[in-house]
Amino acid sequence: MTIRLHVNIDHIATVRNARGTRYPDPIHAAYVCEDAGADGITAHLREDRRHMVDRDIERLRESITTLLNLEMAGTDEMIGIAERIRPDCITLVPERREERTTEGGLDVVGQRKQMEKVAERARKAGIRVSFFIAPEEAQLVACRDLGAEQVELHTGEYCNLSGNGQLEELERLRHAARVGHELGLSIAAGHGLTRFNLPAIAAIAEIEEVNIGHAIIADSLFMGLGSAVRAMREALNRGLALREK
Repeated sequence: MTIRLHVNIDHIATVRNARGTRYPDPIHAAYVCEDAGADGITAHLREDRRHMVDRDIERLRESITTLLNLEMAGTDEMIGIAERIRPDCITLVPERREERTTEGGLDVVGQRKQMEKVAERARKAGIRVSFFIAPEEAQLVACRDLGAEQVELHTGEYCNLSGNGQLEELERLRHAARVGHELGLSIAAGHGLTRFNLPAIAAIAEIEEVNIGHAIIADSLFMGLGSAVRAMREALNRGLALREK
């Protein structure tokens, strides 16, 4: 029993872009992550190209040996790029220029018409479709109805809370994972996860994958990127051990 660990390498590109240099190279970071045991590489190509740029995604597609998950807004521009580059999976996320990072889940219910069009184009291109959503039953049903194969549950609220509030949000995530699984969806989780709050998420029986970036890159400043990936895998394993109790 295991959970796939996909490492988001966006912030390697953030550091590179801060000085306009060619280094650090996100493609080299992807190699290090794969060598340390990552099951996939995640990258978000934003409209404003604040970190990853088009050529980064092209090079990742050409180079990595695991799976490429492209996070993207559900726009005509982005699905056109996905059709050309052919990542293994696209994860459709909400996007606003003024936000520091992705805030909240995608409103699939409210944007159903556009998401249906994007999902259909992805399927025709042979690309797996995932939606990044809040742990809400209505959103899960909408994803299923649009033919999604996977959802990624937004864990940001869980990570930001403490005490009883965090426990209540964890129960929301457990319930959503159970409902999504019953609907036939593969269940992933991500946003704000660290070595310390991950085990409780990994203990949820239906979760098959996590996407983690910021915490791994932050840890790598002190322990190195490969060690940071391995430390996150150890946290996943601690969570898996809780499933057996």
